[in-house]
Amino acid sequence: MARRKPSSSTPASRTAGRAAARNTDSGSARGVPKGTGDRIAERAADVEATAEAMPFNANKPLEYGYDNAHAPQEGEGVEAPSDDVTASSLSEVNTSDKLGTRAGNGDPVAVGPLDPVRTDATARRMTTNQGVPVSDNQHSLKAGLRGPALLKDFILREKITHFDHERIPERIVHARGSGAHGFFECYAPLTDITRAAPFQAKGKITPVFVRFSTVAGERGSKDTARDVRGFAVKFYTDEGNWDLVGNNMPVFFIQDAMKFPDLVHAVKPEPHHQMPQAASAHDTFWDFVSLMPESTHMLMWLMSDRAIPRSYRMMQGFGVHTFRFVNAQGEATLCKFHWTPKLGTHALAWEEAVKISGADPDFHRRDLWEAIEAGEYPEYELGVQLFTEEEAERYSFDILDSTKLIPEELVPVQPIGRMVLNRNPDNFFAETEQVAFCTAHVIPGIDFTNDPLLAGRIHSYVDTQLTRLGGPNFHEIPINAPIAPVHNNQRDGLHRQAIHRGRVSYEPNSLGGGCPFQAGSAGFVSFPEPVTQDELRGHPEKFAEHYNQATLFFDSQSPAEQAHIAGAFRFELSKVTVPAVRARMLAGLANVSADLAAQVADGLGMEVPEPLPRAIAKVPQSEVDASPALSMLARPGDGGVRSRKFAILVADGVNGQTVETVQRALLDAGAVPRLMGVRIGPCVTDRGDTLDADVSLENEPGVLFDGMIVPDGADRMGELRMDARTLDYLKEQYRHCKALLILGDSDALLDAARIPATLPDGGQDPGVVVGGNASKAIDAYIAAAGRRHWERETDPPRV
Repeated sequence: MARRKPSSSTPASRTAGRAAARNTDSGSARGVPKGTGDRIAERAADVEATAEAMPFNANKPLEYGYDNAHAPQEGEGVEAPSDDVTASSLSEVNTSDKLGTRAGNGDPVAVGPLDPVRTDATARRMTTNQGVPVSDNQHSLKAGLRGPALLKDFILREKITHFDHERIPERIVHARGSGAHGFFECYAPLTDITRAAPFQAKGKITPVFVRFSTVAGERGSKDTARDVRGFAVKFYTDEGNWDLVGNNMPVFFIQDAMKFPDLVHAVKPEPHHQMPQAASAHDTFWDFVSLMPESTHMLMWLMSDRAIPRSYRMMQGFGVHTFRFVNAQGEATLCKFHWTPKLGTHALAWEEAVKISGADPDFHRRDLWEAIEAGEYPEYELGVQLFTEEEAERYSFDILDSTKLIPEELVPVQPIGRMVLNRNPDNFFAETEQVAFCTAHVIPGIDFTNDPLLAGRIHSYVDTQLTRLGGPNFHEIPINAPIAPVHNNQRDGLHRQAIHRGRVSYEPNSLGGGCPFQAGSAGFVSFPEPVTQDELRGHPEKFAEHYNQATLFFDSQSPAEQAHIAGAFRFELSKVTVPAVRARMLAGLANVSADLAAQVADGLGMEVPEPLPRAIAKVPQSEVDASPALSMLARPGDGGVRSRKFAILVADGVNGQTVETVQRALLDAGAVPRLMGVRIGPCVTDRGDTLDADVSLENEPGVLFDGMIVPDGADRMGELRMDARTLDYLKEQYRHCKALLILGDSDALLDAARIPATLPDGGQDPGVVVGGNASKAIDAYIAAAGRRHWERETDPPRV
């Protein structure tokens, strides 16, 4: 195979190559040089070499003419320099009991759980689905070169027919998602409270697959919509699959599954014109929730920054419902599940989220993929709130009400394990799209409570998979198959994969030796909760209190977060065209916070109406007035700038030493620094070296970066100084409360952008780092760049 000659490279270009290779949306003009010693960069260089070995389609002339039609030629192929070139993901080296190993070259290997279904076409010729070699994949079969296509062309028919059926029905909710493989590790045995397999020993490893998603939008909608995010985890335990199907918010809009179709119909695009897509800012949603005061608490979360996370890797997850842990003695403990990201909880600014949706609708999907490819594996800690039935009875709220949470001041969250996502899927459709999560999938040691919303989900999730995935055998799709052996008397059905031996498919039997036989107490045993109630439709009186926890949430936020909630309500309600719906919603907010209601009403040009009547005559006293844990700022994480993206502006005349110092420091801190020019391609530094900008002012706006650095250089690198977009970038970074690093002649540039170095209260802005010495300034910048500097925010904005 023809190989590309090694390109000459300098330390600066190798550093830049390492950074550029960590992105999937843009690349430099010259590619990534060899010799960086960095796997992801070496893969990029090998991909370039492989592509370069096929500069054109050498077989194209052989597709025409009578003689060639009678003697189809074998296709062109080259040998890749490494196995990484043909891999879907570099993370395929991470294995587990579910994942097995990577696919072997050529045919599938027959060992390990997922290996038999992984394929690799390296060095193999093309065939039909029946294994028949395909001689010509360019032309349909015709009667003569200009004659009609022939019906007997079974190769064309198979190819087109399969193409016509490549899509399956999308999920009604959670349609747009992104997934990853990983593992869960138990911190310590929990055998005293549960017999659930993942929690039986310290250090026990359980494979997992996680799917994150938005709720309201269709499969092709944007990632950064204001929405609830799904956080679903499939545990492949040695006692079967357990699906912990939750969200990034601990509460929900409704108390009973009976109302779920109404909620979804209200938030989906309005049926008469199918607008708006992936948005709640419209009449039908607010009409519904303004008539459902139980939704008020969830609306506080939805209008908060929690609804526009910076990354799937930087948001919490919750089981929402109350579940039961059950130990080997049959004793139960009530529990709530919490996932907390190691990188902390971080959000986008609303204006930033809107602009990102246009610049990169796949922002969250790309972020997750790139982080795992680069070895920056997302990590979350699983915690539980544990409490008894007797304790639950004493609370002012009902723990079966999914519109309520349990404040951590009442029941602390106990860490019990960690989850690491360390492998991207090999194929999005086969894994992320076909994965089926069901709240009904529990294992011995985990059981349900009588939450009326959970009861409906137990039915609904299984039911929807029957339509989406073609029948009752969706559990045999590889991504859904457990690692525990499956033995039962279920047979047949659409797309059955298992081939059962013998003639017995019933129990009891003697012809099969009584097998498979029931497991008895070693199997799943439902908790024997005593029930002596009348059959009726309704809710307990505690369900009737709708505002206490909404007030608790709002009062627990920082001033900046409260301002964002008010701004979100103003924006959403301004999109409502029926004034009566706005007024009704304001009347509901008046029961939450007089200040919040006044801020929202002022933005809508309305007076605050009288509060809505409450559904309960005597409002119970809340146990907690403020819960700091409800603020995102209480969970900054320990990641610093790890995996965050930074733009370093470069042009001819830039100080090459500064660029290398800054880029290396950011890389060493785990960040992804990218060289940004007026256009992608080479620029010459002040010392005559060449840098390669892999991103430009025109192909990626500043909202896609977590911070910006302007190095020093000749005449402020005149090309950038004269480009109005440079100032726009700086202003946008400042307005979205990100950190800026300005080196060299800084005052003129900051003055031109009208960016103050002080906060509104007159104090020094820690997020605007100005310096003449790159080595000293970069340390201060890295310390400042791991968070948003919301303290600089004003309404209206100063810049």
